[in-house]
Order: sequence, then C-alpha cells, then structure tokens
Amino acid sequence: MTEFTSLGLAEPILRAISDEGYTTPTPIQAKVIPAMLAGSDILGIAQTGTGKTAAFTLPILHALCDDPMPAKQRTCKALILAPTRELAAQIGDNIRAYGKHSRPSVAVIVGGAKIPPQIKALAKGVDIVVATPGRLLDHVASKTFRLDTTTKVVLDEADQMFDLGFMPQIKKIMKHLPKKRQTMLLSATMPKQVRALAQEFLHKPIEVTVTPNSKPIDRIDQKVVMIPSAQKRTALVDYLATPDMERAVVFTRTKRGADKVCKHLEMYGFAAAAIHGNKSQNQRVRSLDAFRKGKVNVLVATDIAARGIDVDDVSHVVNYELPQVAEAYVHRVGRTARAGKSGQAIAFCDGAERGLLRDIERLIKRKIDVSDRPADSGRQLVPEEERQVLQSPEPAQRKPRRRKPAQNRNGDKRNSGGNKKGSGRPPQRNRRRGKPSAKAKAA
Repeated sequence: MTEFTSLGLAEPILRAISDEGYTTPTPIQAKVIPAMLAGSDILGIAQTGTGKTAAFTLPILHALCDDPMPAKQRTCKALILAPTRELAAQIGDNIRAYGKHSRPSVAVIVGGAKIPPQIKALAKGVDIVVATPGRLLDHVASKTFRLDTTTKVVLDEADQMFDLGFMPQIKKIMKHLPKKRQTMLLSATMPKQVRALAQEFLHKPIEVTVTPNSKPIDRIDQKVVMIPSAQKRTALVDYLATPDMERAVVFTRTKRGADKVCKHLEMYGFAAAAIHGNKSQNQRVRSLDAFRKGKVNVLVATDIAARGIDVDDVSHVVNYELPQVAEAYVHRVGRTARAGKSGQAIAFCDGAERGLLRDIERLIKRKIDVSDRPADSGRQLVPEEERQVLQSPEPAQRKPRRRKPAQNRNGDKRNSGGNKKGSGRPPQRNRRRGKPSAKAKAA
C-alpha cells in the first residue's frame, strides 16, 4: 500500500501530514500528487470527500519549498479558484494546516469581505491565493493584483463554477495568466462545457478518474418520501427528531425558503442556522464554524453552500426541495458519508417535483427507494398546545393601521366617517351653499 513517505514530498510537508494523523493517501492523492510533482497538467474527476484538496495543495506546497524566493509585489506563485466563499475558506485552512512547518503566505480573496484588507494582503506578494472568480477579477481590473507571474493554477469544482455562470470570468482570468504554467482542473461531474474548457486551457493533461461520473458515494443510504409541499415542514421536524440524527444539512431551493425553514426548526427547539448568498461573509463564517464545532446541529443551506460544507460527521442530508439541476443532488448528498463514515440522505418530493426526481435517477443510474414518512419519535420539542399558537399569527400583536384624515377639495382635513349623533364632530357643511346640510339640521 502506498504511503505519503513514498510520494517524494518535502520533509516539512510530510511532518505536517503526520501531525494531522494521515499516513496513507486516498486514491486520487496517490495518482495526482506524483503527476503534479512531475509537472503535468491534470484533469481530475472526483467527488467531494475523496481528499482532492490535499491532492493539489501538497504538490503546490512542495514546489514552494523548492522555490524559497518571495513572490513579487501584487502577484502570487499559485492560484486556486473556487466557486464559493465557504470552499475558498476551507481550502485556505487546509493549506495553513499542511504548510504549518513550511509557512507559505496565503491570501483568501472572496466577495462579501472588505476590499482594503485584501489589497493590503496582496500588495507584498503572496505564495498562494485562493479566490472566487468575481472578486479576483475586481482586483485585476483595479490593478491591485496581476497574474503574469503565476505558474500554477487550480480550478476546483469546475462544474459548479459553470452552473453558477462563472465560465466567462474563468476565461478572462485564464487569459491574464502566462502561457507557460501548470494547470489542474477538478470536477465532480464532467459536462461538455467543462470538458471543452479543459481542452482549451490544459496542455496534454493526465486524466484521473476516481469514481464513476456523477455516482454518489455508495455508503449513503438514499431514500425519497413522496409528500405534499404543505406537509414538508412537519415531516422535517419528525425526521430530524429521530434518535440517530447527530448533525444534519437541510437543502432548500431558495434563500427565503432557507430562512423560513430555519425559523421553523428553531421554533421546535432545534439549534439551527441558515447559510446562503444573502448572508454576509461574517455571518456565513460564523454559522459554518458553529456547525463544525457542534454548537448548531442543523444547517439549512442553498446549493451555493453545498460544496463548502466540509464537516466529517454529518449524519444526515435532507433535500427539503429537490434541486432544479440533477447534478446538484450529487453534491448535496456528498456532505455526508465522509472520512470513511456512512450517512443517510432523504429527499422530500412533492407531486410537482416528480420530473426532477426522474432526472436525478437517470443521472445516478439507479432508482431511489421510496420510504414512508417517519413516525412521530415521541420527542416533544414544543408542547402540543403551544404548537398551534406558534403556528398562527397573534392578532393582539398586530399594530393597528393608522388612517390618514380625509381632505376636502381645498386640502383641509375633514371628517371622513359621516356625522353621527353624539360623535362630537362638527356638522357637515353643504358643499354648494356653505350652509349646514339638511341632515345636520335634523340632528
């Protein structure tokens, strides 16, 4: 069996790997690391959770050990592009862990964060930049950063970058890079557009396929519950209340839906947090950190966060709504069954979502077992009488509507409610003659 010590990595990196408790590389690491050390371009097809981050970061760190010269001002030696802020932050953390004895300089450049600190971090020159495409292009356009000396480039989760519409930005970035470089493209799936990108920017790449294209991890127990949308919230509470639920990620289709589901779960006593594109970078980091540390055991997320949630002990994934793109299902369920563990994935499917379910089953080349809705676990999260109160609005808490006083033709405020006996309001004047009306006289 191959061990890290036989791959030719520098001694400081081997020490850091040992400190992290790793001795044996995963299949993708065993194939990619030697190829990258030899200088080849790489086209890798592998799901998340297979160890691909270390597969490209370790060779980059090794190259930096061989090249101790600092990077020039406003440049970097290696660039790693990621589709989401969470994934970029996760990659940055891994680089710091694996490079703790070689101490490379690292900058994570993402949207949603303040620009001045990023400009300051890039000004001196950085060994490795981990970035999302949009914010990186902002720095290139403003000339606070340039890519003409970058010799190693990694495009991570290329299929998601395509799904999120980043391909035009990726192509712009690639044109700023020198022609003589080493490029690695990694993707969990390989649609035609991503393969075309590889053919355009990779030179005679070595193709590494670790798992069959788009097939979810076999250790995941996948089930689907056929259920009307109106019943999904109640079913979700019952499902997450089962005794074997340790830590769960719940996926919704929209940001607003994520917030609603999160509030519903909190109402029933769950420690839950929502993470999506409308949250600030600090909010997203705090929520993910709380989930990773166990302070929050249910994370409600949209697909933009699917590949940045790298937590080893997620026991359950719930597809509260099926994704519009079948490939997204693969990435969602990939949040569980990591680091050799098993996991459960449940999908709630309304009648209107049957077509999406068929698309998923065609992609993964198997039928997903239909399961009954979980029975009430008996875990009384909120007393029954309080459930009914909490689920309905409280009229007493509603603020009364302020009525604007009506106005006459001259713009003067007047009584708009008629002149009733005992109202204390002045009698209504006859509009034509300026006299009290007959009705007012009779009163």
